[in-house]
Amino acid sequence: MALDSIETVISELKALLGERLSTGSSIRNLHSHDAAYATPAQPDAVAFPETTEEVSQIVKVCARYKCPVVPYGVGTSLEGQVIPIQGGISIDTSRMNKVLAVNPEDLDAVVQPGVTRKQLNTELRATGLMFTVDPGADATLGGMAATRASGTNTVRYGTMRENTLALEVVLADGTIIETGSRARKSSAGYDLTKLMIGSEGTLGIITKLTVRLYGQPEAISAATCAFPTVDDAVNSVILAIQSGLPMARIELLDEVQMKGMNIYNPDLSFPEKPHLFLEFHGSDAGVAEQVEAFGDIASEFGGEAFQWATKTEDRNRLWEARHNAYYAAMSLRQGARPVVTDVCVPISALAEAINRTKAEIAEAGLLAPVVGHVGDGNFHLSILIDPEDPGELAKAKSLASSLNKMALELEGTVTGEHGVGTGKMPYLIEEHGAAMNVMATIKKALDPDNIMNPGKMVQIN
Repeated sequence: MALDSIETVISELKALLGERLSTGSSIRNLHSHDAAYATPAQPDAVAFPETTEEVSQIVKVCARYKCPVVPYGVGTSLEGQVIPIQGGISIDTSRMNKVLAVNPEDLDAVVQPGVTRKQLNTELRATGLMFTVDPGADATLGGMAATRASGTNTVRYGTMRENTLALEVVLADGTIIETGSRARKSSAGYDLTKLMIGSEGTLGIITKLTVRLYGQPEAISAATCAFPTVDDAVNSVILAIQSGLPMARIELLDEVQMKGMNIYNPDLSFPEKPHLFLEFHGSDAGVAEQVEAFGDIASEFGGEAFQWATKTEDRNRLWEARHNAYYAAMSLRQGARPVVTDVCVPISALAEAINRTKAEIAEAGLLAPVVGHVGDGNFHLSILIDPEDPGELAKAKSLASSLNKMALELEGTVTGEHGVGTGKMPYLIEEHGAAMNVMATIKKALDPDNIMNPGKMVQIN
């Protein structure tokens, strides 16, 4: 946008927010990137609203001058979702971080978008309830809804899509709308809640969420188990799911990732083989039955070196190690940066997808550990490259492109949980075909001037 227009926007927002509108270079630089390996771009200014009404007023000013608006949580997204590629105003929701209500009888909570998943679970401790969606980072719930996040608990409890009952959203003209309710189901009108979940700030800015809660299970048991091959690990999971075992978590880590786990977590010692990380929830008797049943299944596929964790501190240590897989991967090559990507395929195709991927990694001469939410067919690569070597970056991008195309060939999707951002946009037409025109129509209807996170998800004139 024109220089005089952005200066007018900044002037008007400064009058509205005072010191909570920053044009400082360090603040703008912080909001120029996320965790993706993507080209940074600074916003012209960063706004720190504290209420929905302030978000609405900010957007109204920006709409008047057709100034881009990009929401920002804590910057943990992995596909460049928060990068303001056309400048404009970043709206940082970190000060909107209150848990507004917890309703134990109805198993739900109402929160502002800047509340993080760990913060919410800390506040829930005394209630015996828990919020289950757990991406590796301590992301904000607003960002998690905007990217349709999931995590290790997805196989049992679902993603943000299943665990968000209602939203409050500020649209591109500053209008505030409520979608959904605290009721567990509804047949009233279009499902605008689901439309906003995963829209990555391109249709509106989430300013309040109502999320599902679950009771803490009576008994929890976690375990790790080594397998001779990735095929063996995946096939044991397929049989377990087909047998109706209600596992809460099922994570696959290949032998390369396990080497990094041992380096990064010196107090843990794992065989450098493909592993499953598992967790079972339920009653004492139920968990004992699940553990025994899975042990029998795993033994059919060469499962060995079981390590069980029933104490809370031991389980936390185990899953903290899993959530730190990103940093464990980086420990495999000092000074390297990871190009991170993900795809999701039908579970029956997962072993083939991973084996084909590992063959391509070897052929390219790259180092790229594999981590997967094996219970739902989603897996991730951290392709470790020398940031000063453009040849390695080109190889990494070629590998990521090949992975996307393979996922579609296997009737899957180019992203199971990282989202689209800028990194996955080139593949959406191949995945969705004519449905992309429908998405563009929705975008034009809700954001005719294309100010909401422009350049992401769909391209419109």
